[in-house]
Amino acid sequence: MSSEENPSPVNPLPPAVVALVLVIMGIEAMFSLGMRGIIGGPEAIGWRLEAFQSYAFSPEIFWWMVETGQWPAEHLIRFLSYAFVHGAFTHALFVCVFVLAMGKMVGEVMGDLAMVLIFMMSALGGALGYALLLGASVPLIGGFPAVYGLIGAFTYILWRSLALVGAQQSRAFSLIAFLMVAQLVFGLLFGGQKDWVADLCGFATGFTLSFFLAPGGWARIRGNIRRD
Repeated sequence: MSSEENPSPVNPLPPAVVALVLVIMGIEAMFSLGMRGIIGGPEAIGWRLEAFQSYAFSPEIFWWMVETGQWPAEHLIRFLSYAFVHGAFTHALFVCVFVLAMGKMVGEVMGDLAMVLIFMMSALGGALGYALLLGASVPLIGGFPAVYGLIGAFTYILWRSLALVGAQQSRAFSLIAFLMVAQLVFGLLFGGQKDWVADLCGFATGFTLSFFLAPGGWARIRGNIRRD
């Protein structure tokens, strides 16, 4: 009996989604195993801290680059590298759960390349928003700004789908509204940093990029320009 007659009950994940998760969890596994002395010897205990110092996004370093006009590669990489460095295993795990869920839906509609581009550019947008809007001194780590970019792309997909059936498009923003309220409540109850600004900027970046990267996006934009 052919595989077409027995379809898999679980749709396969896009390869780019699997690759992102493997990279994130591979880095986290290295830190976790090193901290427990399983690999790397005694110096491995400090691998995570060294990664923070070398790869976290630092607003202070960003403003130093702006003021001096110097843009060394070792600091430019921080705009993206911070998204792959996490504070703990659970931090990385939650990021991967969202990448698996949101990345799968975005990748299936827009393709692997567009999904990865949205992930990376949303990390960049989140870092820029964090530095420009807050002027914070606390370094930024973790993949949530990039994940929120995928949520922005998913929101765009839902927003377009609702428009096609004549439904209320504002419903597409229910997920981001829920997540922002949850972050606000969590922050009020337990305190925390203002990295939600980076998450929101990541969302805005992913949503905006989707106008260009979604199937037929360029055609719609050109059509709107011609009508204007």
